Amino acid sequence: MVTSMAPRVESLASSGIQSIPKEYIRPQEELTSIGNVFEEEKKEEGPQVPTIDLKEIDSEDREVRERCRQELKKAATEWGVMHLVNHGISDELMERVKKAGQKFFELSVEEKEKYANDQALGKIQGYGSKLANNASGQLEWEDYFFHLVYPEDKRDLSIWPQTPSDYTEVTSEYARQLRVLASKILLALSLCLGLEEGRLEKEVGGLEELLLQMKINYYPKCPQPELALGVEAHTDVSALTFILHNMVPGLQLFYEGKWITAKCVPNSIIMHIGDTIEILSNGKYKSILHRGLVNKEKVRISWAVFCEPPKEKIILKPLPETVSETEPPLFPPRTFAQHIHHKLFRKTQDGLSN
Repeated sequence: MVTSMAPRVESLASSGIQSIPKEYIRPQEELTSIGNVFEEEKKEEGPQVPTIDLKEIDSEDREVRERCRQELKKAATEWGVMHLVNHGISDELMERVKKAGQKFFELSVEEKEKYANDQALGKIQGYGSKLANNASGQLEWEDYFFHLVYPEDKRDLSIWPQTPSDYTEVTSEYARQLRVLASKILLALSLCLGLEEGRLEKEVGGLEELLLQMKINYYPKCPQPELALGVEAHTDVSALTFILHNMVPGLQLFYEGKWITAKCVPNSIIMHIGDTIEILSNGKYKSILHRGLVNKEKVRISWAVFCEPPKEKIILKPLPETVSETEPPLFPPRTFAQHIHHKLFRKTQDGLSN
């Protein structure tokens, strides 16, 4: 079966349609929980995504350092997602990264198509939109640009945007600094599990093998935002995910049975614990279910960097130190590739049974 290429969501959005094609309309049981994202963001009552100040994570003072780590541990254990502030990456660099990505998406769709990926041929890097890969044929209200940004020797710069001219420079610098931040976080999370400080870093591939994949998500304005999702509910397969955004709300977390909308915290980086760390910690650190809402008024852009272990080289399973008679392993041993395959298979089964 040959599927014709779905139009880019941006083209659909700018065509002046008043109602969205049926492929973008969510199933009935989901629609009841989709509200107006601007109203949702204003809500002050109820649980809020924690903000973690990393300023003292390397403090000389043992007590101060420990307090910071315990805050991180609490957020990773209870939520699995947090706003990081004082994370060591300058506001100026983050602004330049966002400006560069925004400039790329301001190019015409025709220009961007020169960077199109080809999922059928296994070329996943580049400009794209979601293909209907589940049984229900559902689509999401977003286009994206996906590329590996670290380690530097594994990059394919030939597919990186040539416009704007500083795209490669600023994105590379951001990736280098994020890699340092990832190590800091992994070190603290290791110690909080009672492991040696380098353990989680080693278990996810270390400096040579941990891959940083950047996905710029572009969510055009949507004429019927109450019927669609920018990205459907999922947990990240990564070890850690770091996210910047253009201060337009959209991220929702499924916490204690309810969808909670993340506030926009200036100069912060949102961090998710992914499935990889959840598995290694035997569920002590959580990989939270989340999704993205869209809206009528403003384009939303987010920059997600997924820190992923190598696909085949490492067997992911709960570390022996996290398992006991009272806490048996919650996850079977799988490679990262097998874990992804298992999730896709489960999702396909769910789609078929709907």
